[in-house]
Amino acid sequence: MSDAHNAQLDWDEHGQPLSRSYGDVYFSRANGLEETRHVFLAHNRIIERCQALPAGGRLVIGETGFGTGLNFLCAWQAFAEHAPRDARLHFVSVEKFPLTQTDLQRALALWPELASYAEQLLAQYRAIHPGFQRLLLDGGRVVLTLMIGDVLECLPQLEARVDAWFLDGFAPAKNPEMWTDSLFTELARLSAPSATLATFTSAGFVRRGLIAAGFSVVRVKGFGHKREMLAGPFQAQPMQRTVPWFARPTLTTDDRQAVVIGAGLAGCATAASLAARGWRVTLLERHDDVAREASGNPQGVLYLKLSAHGTALSRLIVAGFGHTRRLLERLQRGSDWDACGVLQLAFDAKEAERQNKLAAAFPSDLLHALPQTEAEARAGIGLPAGGLFYPDAGWVHPPALCRQLVQHPLIELRPYQEALSLSRQQERWCIEGQSGVLAEAPVLILACAAEIGRLLPHANLPLKRIRGQISRLPASEASAALRTVVCAEGYVAPARDDEHTLGASFDFHSDDLTPSVAEHAGNLELLREISQDLAERLDTQTLDPATLQGRAAFRCTSPDYLPLVGPLAAGQAFTEAYAVLAKDARQVPETPCPWLAGLYINSGHGSRGLITAPLSGELIAAWLEDEPLPLPREVAEACHPNRFMLRQLIRGN
Repeated sequence: MSDAHNAQLDWDEHGQPLSRSYGDVYFSRANGLEETRHVFLAHNRIIERCQALPAGGRLVIGETGFGTGLNFLCAWQAFAEHAPRDARLHFVSVEKFPLTQTDLQRALALWPELASYAEQLLAQYRAIHPGFQRLLLDGGRVVLTLMIGDVLECLPQLEARVDAWFLDGFAPAKNPEMWTDSLFTELARLSAPSATLATFTSAGFVRRGLIAAGFSVVRVKGFGHKREMLAGPFQAQPMQRTVPWFARPTLTTDDRQAVVIGAGLAGCATAASLAARGWRVTLLERHDDVAREASGNPQGVLYLKLSAHGTALSRLIVAGFGHTRRLLERLQRGSDWDACGVLQLAFDAKEAERQNKLAAAFPSDLLHALPQTEAEARAGIGLPAGGLFYPDAGWVHPPALCRQLVQHPLIELRPYQEALSLSRQQERWCIEGQSGVLAEAPVLILACAAEIGRLLPHANLPLKRIRGQISRLPASEASAALRTVVCAEGYVAPARDDEHTLGASFDFHSDDLTPSVAEHAGNLELLREISQDLAERLDTQTLDPATLQGRAAFRCTSPDYLPLVGPLAAGQAFTEAYAVLAKDARQVPETPCPWLAGLYINSGHGSRGLITAPLSGELIAAWLEDEPLPLPREVAEACHPNRFMLRQLIRGN
């Protein structure tokens, strides 16, 4: 896939953008700002609805055609000026051809009065790759979920309740593929009971299609020289949303307090996503500080192991990578992280073939193939082969990201608090430790990796631990030439604090976390496979593995390599409620799911936690708050903790 995934623009004599593919304007030549306010804000009563929001309330706006982001910025401005300080705006928008950063900046420069909002959007407008991309703005008070792709592929994957629709996009005559009955049906499926819709077009077939889908739209006066447009409320019954075992549990209390067990990346990210939504979070950690286990390595790599076949894991990784990459902009570049790029070597013919398929399947700003000479020039060292280069990726010091995530007045980190048992009493979870009750709250999130098995012995969650050891190599003058992360079977990163991180071993059997000399020797072997040149620059031939520093930790993973993120059902009750599935897996019983009330899980991130854990915090918050999910529905369901119970039942175990 080339960069054809971005919008191809021409600019007219007034500096306004035109779409080359659709031969259409992005907004009114008369006054784009006033057109947006007339068509979308006024006819969806956005200002009045912002004023009417209760404390802690939220407004969800759905849009077809993000374009230059003008409608989004206008809605954000109205929200910022009229909504209560602790309310939240969710804006969900589809865009088939996103603008490049440069084009977006040029287009938004046309609206100086929106400059303060445009600056924040541009600062977060990074790694906007195909699929779902979540951007957090105004400290998380404004959440933008961009769906990059075709509207008729993206909307069926959205789980949301939309209050107001901005039905935008290029005119029906120029873009007939979008304006279809399938689109109108999806708008109806996603509409909240009191939803409204507005669109600039007044085409008869659009009006008839919307009416048939349940919107009672009428023609009203259009903007400027446009005689008419369509607007009106959704008046049909909201539809049955999903199968019961992946449905949303209802919260039985207004008490927005939660306990999170485990202050690694998954726990810190979950705490951050809840605190941004006004929850008080108690974060229990058995060690002395955050990131003391698998999230504690000096350098983790933003390593994207993708598939050309659009698997759930691959889609999760592209979405998670974008989200983490945007979060990292808040950290200190050079000491806490660096976007130095990641080079994945094509170490044999089979790997080269796999990489060619990936290069064809993804946009080149996410990854592209480099021949050996270019790869060496980019990495700064001699290499055995070329490979795939990920220009936006790099390394991260995970403890710095964890610390940044928990910097919030509503998060209380409590170190040296080891949870030993859980019980549910009077609609609250009670967490007990050595010396009695450690904490209690109506909502509990378990983000303690494989320790979950000890706290929930009856859940039978198939989490397994894999020991991994990294080695720390003192940098030399000659090794300073390394400019990107290079991976083959292992990885090596450019120096941080005069040390290179080298790793990581995989051991499925050992329970001992003392770093072993044998694994240091193994890591040095991995380094020689990556680059004999770098191994010599680091003088590894005279290096005694017994003198190396390093650390070992357990990665926690699941049999299908997807994390476990979301609510959990009670095992025995689940088996009884859905026993019919053992005979016929296509049945969808009416029985509501027997949830473990208020219990959620964020675990099983394996060696990809940097990419998947932060977005999973957003996913937990979305489950809890009945918000638009930050991932395609299929991907969220593929990560659902209930999936293992479901599979066992269907297989008749």
